[in-house]
Amino acid sequence: MTPTKIVDLIVKDLRFPTSLEQDGSDAMHKAPDFSCPYVELKTDTDLTGCGITFTIGKGNDIVCYAVKAMSKMVIGKNLDAIFGDFAGFWREITSEDQMRWIGPEKGVVHLATAAIVNALWDLWAKIEGKPLWKLLVDMEPEKLVSTIDFRYISDVLTKKEAIEILQLKKSEKTSREKDLISRGYPAYTTSCGWLGYSDEKITKLVEKATAQGFTRFKMKVGADLEDDARRAKHFRELIGYDKVWMVDANQKWDVQDAIDWMCQLSEFKPLWIEEPTSPDDILGHAKIAEALNPIGIGVATGEQCQNRIMFKQFLQAKGLQYCQIDACRLGGVNEILAVILMAAKFGVPICPHAGGVGMCELVQHLSIFDYICVSGSLEGRMIEYLDHLHEHFIHPVVMKDGNYTVPQSPGYSIDMKDESIADYEYPTGRAWKKLFEAGSFIQH
Repeated sequence: MTPTKIVDLIVKDLRFPTSLEQDGSDAMHKAPDFSCPYVELKTDTDLTGCGITFTIGKGNDIVCYAVKAMSKMVIGKNLDAIFGDFAGFWREITSEDQMRWIGPEKGVVHLATAAIVNALWDLWAKIEGKPLWKLLVDMEPEKLVSTIDFRYISDVLTKKEAIEILQLKKSEKTSREKDLISRGYPAYTTSCGWLGYSDEKITKLVEKATAQGFTRFKMKVGADLEDDARRAKHFRELIGYDKVWMVDANQKWDVQDAIDWMCQLSEFKPLWIEEPTSPDDILGHAKIAEALNPIGIGVATGEQCQNRIMFKQFLQAKGLQYCQIDACRLGGVNEILAVILMAAKFGVPICPHAGGVGMCELVQHLSIFDYICVSGSLEGRMIEYLDHLHEHFIHPVVMKDGNYTVPQSPGYSIDMKDESIADYEYPTGRAWKKLFEAGSFIQH
């Protein structure tokens, strides 16, 4: 029986104590605990849609509260009505009078929107019996474009243009799908390069990643220039100059600081500097790009770019050379599709931000769709990969020779194991109770 209605929305506050090992540490976030509001959309059948957004500990409960506040806009809704006019539904939940005021389309309410919308797409894919990427790939261009809200971006991308972009690559979709299933989607790893890691740990992790087939690496920078140069030298000695190497400042610098700092690190040949300054400073990114592009360093950003309107302006201003869509910062798949199509129009490659908890599982679907239906090329494209927390998912990412393999299970790959939910629901989960009792954490 095909489900017809959403009868309940359940959200759980899940947190993982990654700060204990300095996993995720960077110049701005020294002790993150990867966390997610985990949403389950219950239907009038046995099918459940699962979705997440991402945070790093404190504040996860605030996003959970926002999800609960928005749940009344979903519970009782007919699924045919939602999927029949997904753009209209998306606009409805992002435009509710009072909730909109504390956005609009940004911050906590947009993170909550992502969790709900991701769960809806997971449910749609499960209903069709397809992985999310395949649901998107099999849609006719007109149907796929009908899921996008073009408000605020039609001056740059119209519905007609979006359909034309998809039509352009339509005839070769089948061959590209077979190609990707055969070889996988290229990845780069950040797991070796956290700022809090010792040289010994970096060495061990780089050796492990190299043995696993990774040829693309990213290192965190921004706390101390002398130390960054030392660590960059160490990293390059480990991987050589025949492999791709990037750096990420996580918004640490002012504009001129970013330019000066990266000029000092340019001898180590980074492909890009990621999030060099405030994620909201579009013109600042453009100025950094203008200074660094001539010496071979691109600018990458998008991890904390709050909506399609900001991406539009980053692209217009040439403030990024690598577009790092985030499956949880934007308002779900609908808005991400808009950004993917805009980036295609500007000729900017999609290189998603991933890692955290569940984000690798999500973004693989988005890049696979981009390659098969939009870009038709892997040149300059790769997906971030972190070797953290995949064991908690029923259908985790599978890596082979440094590439994402193409997922085949129906849905958006985000269903979590019951035991993981029981262990890491905050603050009552079994793992958290043990940590509190041991004095490893102070409950807040």
